[in-house]
Amino acid sequence: MTAPARRLSLPVEGMTCASCTGRVERVLRAVPGVSGVAVNLATGRATLDLAPDNDPGAVAEAVAEAGYAIPERTHAFVVEGMTCASCTGRVERVLRAVPGVREASANLATGRVSVRHPDGLVTAAALEEAVAQAGYALRPLPETRPQAPAGAAEADALRRDLIWAGILSLPVVVLDMGAHLVGHALLAPGWGAALQAGLATLVLGGPGRRFFRRGVPGLLRGHPDMNALVALGTGAAYGYSLVAVLAPQLLPAGTAHVYFEASVLIVTLILLGRFLEARAKGRTGAAIARLVGLSPKTARLLRDGTEAEVPVAELRPGDRVRVRPGERLPADGRVVAGASAVDESMITGEPVPVRKGAGAPVTGGTVNGTGSLDVAVERVGADTVLAQIVRMVEAAQGAKLPIQAMVDRVTGWFVPVVLGLALLTFLAWLLLAPGPSLGLALVNAIAVLIIACPCAMGLATPTSIMVGTGRAAERGVLFRNGAALQALEGVRAIAFDKTGTLTEGRPALTDLTAAPGQDAPTALAHAAALEARSEHPLARAVVEAAQARGLALPPVEAFEAVPGFGLTGRAGGRAVAVGAARHMVRLGLDVAPFAEEAARLGQAGRSPLYVALDGRLAAILAVADPVKPTAAAAIAALRARGLAVALVTGDDRRTAEAIGRTLGLDAVQAEVLPEGKLAAVRAMRAAHGPVAFVGDGINDAPALAEADVGIALGTGTDVAVESADVVLMGGDPAGVAEALALSRATMRNIRQNLFWAFAYNAALIPVAAGALHALGGPLLSPVFAAGAMALSSVFVVGNALRLRRA
Repeated sequence: MTAPARRLSLPVEGMTCASCTGRVERVLRAVPGVSGVAVNLATGRATLDLAPDNDPGAVAEAVAEAGYAIPERTHAFVVEGMTCASCTGRVERVLRAVPGVREASANLATGRVSVRHPDGLVTAAALEEAVAQAGYALRPLPETRPQAPAGAAEADALRRDLIWAGILSLPVVVLDMGAHLVGHALLAPGWGAALQAGLATLVLGGPGRRFFRRGVPGLLRGHPDMNALVALGTGAAYGYSLVAVLAPQLLPAGTAHVYFEASVLIVTLILLGRFLEARAKGRTGAAIARLVGLSPKTARLLRDGTEAEVPVAELRPGDRVRVRPGERLPADGRVVAGASAVDESMITGEPVPVRKGAGAPVTGGTVNGTGSLDVAVERVGADTVLAQIVRMVEAAQGAKLPIQAMVDRVTGWFVPVVLGLALLTFLAWLLLAPGPSLGLALVNAIAVLIIACPCAMGLATPTSIMVGTGRAAERGVLFRNGAALQALEGVRAIAFDKTGTLTEGRPALTDLTAAPGQDAPTALAHAAALEARSEHPLARAVVEAAQARGLALPPVEAFEAVPGFGLTGRAGGRAVAVGAARHMVRLGLDVAPFAEEAARLGQAGRSPLYVALDGRLAAILAVADPVKPTAAAAIAALRARGLAVALVTGDDRRTAEAIGRTLGLDAVQAEVLPEGKLAAVRAMRAAHGPVAFVGDGINDAPALAEADVGIALGTGTDVAVESADVVLMGGDPAGVAEALALSRATMRNIRQNLFWAFAYNAALIPVAAGALHALGGPLLSPVFAAGAMALSSVFVVGNALRLRRA
């Protein structure tokens, strides 16, 4: 059996525009064993699938050959079993032999080893396996706190370069303006031009070096990017000016003009745009930063009856911590003493605090109310709900939406086309304009190069995704993958499960009627014995009813759950079956004696269940599950948006129809098996178009996976959550309408950004080429072209940031 491919997520440094992402994608796809490549400019990451037998080092080499870099990271591990210096040498050698590892250094005194490798290319499992084969054990140091997104360092570097570029450019602009005002008198002695040349050299060789360092290699490889366009434009203006100062006799008469101010202002304005863009992009990841900031740094550990303040990183499952009023819970766990109301809005988006007492689960990062709580720690570090939320948000933010494919196709050839247009502009002005035309040809070609940088195109989609999914997370809506963000916008019908989705999922036993000759308490006790092993919400009601009556539950053996039907097994030596009417029919039992009772229960909105003992129908019981208070408003909101809303449930038809009437649903399908739910989704898709399914149980998993968008309640089962594309952390059906609204707002924002990015280039490239001048209008200075290019990226990111208020 072939091992599955590994999914890798890699940071890529040096990408500055959409053509960069296209270049990185092409070189990665060319690496043997690589598939499923997606590169995101806003997050600066590439995701890919790598075949198990392929060297991950080839991925890093391909990226490096393309002119970019995968940053290296150093991870520390604990090594068990090292006893001498030869041990450390052995551990280092085996780790260095792992494909992708650059360096390994073991320390006998600390019992640790640090491993340096390209970020994302080497897995901890590969390192652990290598060390295990050498006879040692490797385990990672616990990462107790999720990491906030980086970006401050980039903004700081851009700020420094911008300041220096501004300081050095100002005298150049003053000298140039003075030269124009006094008829180039400043240039006559040569000192003014020489000073401009010196300052321009410092600007291009200092703050502007970043464009040449990244752009020239790409140009030489035949894969130019935005940096290449800037390098060509500024380099041409600088080089021409240098010739005009040092060897004017080489230029045609009347064309020895200098454009140092254009070269330095282009660098300065583009650095300004980059800086503003970096600042704005940092705010697009603010949602993750806020989530990370919710985890406290210290906790009050209870040990031997005393409190000790310790770093959260030192907490372990089983520890007990005390949380005082107003403090954040340091980890996931369960209350063992005390009572309080806990603000869980960071998870659910709901501001109403939730009462917590002994035995209640609590989540790290939530805020304790006015009471004191003692909590037994159950999950820490990467296993906490908060860390899982951060990972889901990061995964969604790094995704590439289907709409991005069109942008990728365009940007794949955009920069080469711009280079061709710049060359055509130069030749047209040189050959057709009245002489001397060399200067005009150069200026207009530079304007085309500068104004057409495709930064805005590359940022249009990912920035909106980052802000939109981050805002959704703040509202308790987690998009587990980015594609769901686009797919949800196109949904035309929504199907809901009933129990635990539209209803509270906390049902109570309301009726119990025994068949003639049968004992009701005995039937209930045996039914509860089986239901105690079931995950279904209705099962808890039966068990709780038996316990409330003081009934002893007989031991169970041969237990079997039949999805969509019910349960079978042996309890106390008797054959027991519990389930819906179809379960009894499947077992060959006649439910007709209870037909009138079942009809009455169903019309009252109660769910009838049957109990069989030793092959005979023993009792009918009914469970009522109250409808969630927000369900009716949620359904009304969805219908107001033009969606068809249906109920698809395995529950009794009469019960389901009663709830359907209460909530105003368009259609109700009841007594549906798990595979029937899947068929129901397909039927709704054929009738209405794309379908979303909302559920929370194991039996909903097939429908969640089949639907165009699966929406699971975070209060449901792990299987349902893993099968879904969207998770509503609060378990509130009103979150469906909110998820839909956020999806539509984000996609609308993306289209606005794409329109701006493409319309900007379509409109201004001809202007930069001199089209208006040919009609009697003005020329576009390269300096204004640089300003317009910088503002286009800032506009796109700024527009995306509006989603923070959605």
